[in-house]
Amino acid sequence: MAVLNDIVKANDIRGLVGEQLDASVVRALGAAFARVILNDDSPEVVVGHDMRDSSPELVAAFADGVTGEGRDVVLIGLCSTDGLYYASGALDEPGVMFTASHNPATYNGLKLCRSGARPIGLDSGLAGIRDLAQALLDQPSWRDTEPDPAGRGKVREENLLQGYAQHLRGLVQLPTRRRLKIVVDAGNGMAGLTVPAVLGGGTGLPGLPLEVVPMYFELDGTFPNHEANPLDPENLRDLQAAVPQHGADLGLAFDGDADRCFVVDERGEPVSPSAIAALVASREIAKDRQNRAKPVVIHNLITSQTVPEVIAESGGEAVRTRVGHAFIKVEMANTDAVFGGEHSAHYYFRDFWFADTGMLAALHVLAALGEQDGPLSELVAAYDRYTASGEINSKVDDVAAVTARVAEVFGQRTGVVVDDLDGLTVTHPAGAEIADDEPGGMWWFNLRPSNTEPLLRLNAEAAEPAVMELIRDEVLALVRAPLPQSDAE
Repeated sequence: MAVLNDIVKANDIRGLVGEQLDASVVRALGAAFARVILNDDSPEVVVGHDMRDSSPELVAAFADGVTGEGRDVVLIGLCSTDGLYYASGALDEPGVMFTASHNPATYNGLKLCRSGARPIGLDSGLAGIRDLAQALLDQPSWRDTEPDPAGRGKVREENLLQGYAQHLRGLVQLPTRRRLKIVVDAGNGMAGLTVPAVLGGGTGLPGLPLEVVPMYFELDGTFPNHEANPLDPENLRDLQAAVPQHGADLGLAFDGDADRCFVVDERGEPVSPSAIAALVASREIAKDRQNRAKPVVIHNLITSQTVPEVIAESGGEAVRTRVGHAFIKVEMANTDAVFGGEHSAHYYFRDFWFADTGMLAALHVLAALGEQDGPLSELVAAYDRYTASGEINSKVDDVAAVTARVAEVFGQRTGVVVDDLDGLTVTHPAGAEIADDEPGGMWWFNLRPSNTEPLLRLNAEAAEPAVMELIRDEVLALVRAPLPQSDAE
């Protein structure tokens, strides 16, 4: 019997195909989605899917569950996750994307949104969908009963790829003074469909001042070349080698569902997603200041300190949030933010229904580079000011006790600010007072628990590399040291 608690996460649904996620489970999720989300104002749901072999069967099962409840389905076929968000926004309908993003081929899942690409997470409808679907699965009578054909909803198909490409192109104009050569690693994921549509002439749109060198554009859900997860440095190696080999100006790497975009400079060096967030933020603020005095930009609490600094320097207001797209999208809508950035290369835009699109961020990078004559490494240097540890995971027996130990030790440091917005964050601002034996200058770290595993995730940053290493190692020593027996019990 399926246990949906095992596959329903904070912001989406993901599981092993055949073991945790199959046609019967997805049919129940479709019926539950129809009952919880769809109504007379939103009577149909738009559904897209990635290139995984299991996606078409699961889409059909979901559509069966929805139409069995008397609601309609719009199938848009193969698309990226931001392509699904475009469809939800343009059609003003709830949406479901079948994808497991960067997970291996044996996985699949669902990303859900309300009309206008508004997020659905555990606190905004996903828990209700999970519980109702589980109740349906637990009823043999529901599983064995076919709905009355007369009361079934309808299924229709619509191709929105050109509309998606036109919408993105209309938001950023690429200058023609400089023709750029770019290498794009699609990782056999959905960027193999969207990059030709947006950056090339794949949908009949006029050409752009770009030469695109494609890598792994064949749609293949078995990921024969490497995992479609550019957050893992191993999966960037081919792109890093190809960029200087081709004499390209930069490289782009997309994850499996092509909603995240990673950038490599002309030397083949990865550019921090925080640096890209700061660059795009400065451009969006400059554009929005024509309409308001101080545009709001959202950033999560583990992006680089550079991001809020650049936002302020550009005349914007920085608003700090928890990690996760559901939190950021809600905060963006509440503050009417023009842009939002995360450390994981998720980039959110007001002009894209507050949803994330790596392709639009890529267009901003291309436009910024094309507006001047220097290389990308020089352009982004102003947005990459500090030394970061990257995310470091530690398995612990008692997340709360370990976090409390770190908070007790670092809370006694001179000049620090401690908060618990998302896990534990300890910040030592630039210019803050220090004791004789404590590191000075700007540094901070965040220690937050995983939503699904007994892990603590550490991110640290400092103005000086030696200070970052010192803080990182001190925190890790506290995290990984055994707890006293009384604390561990």
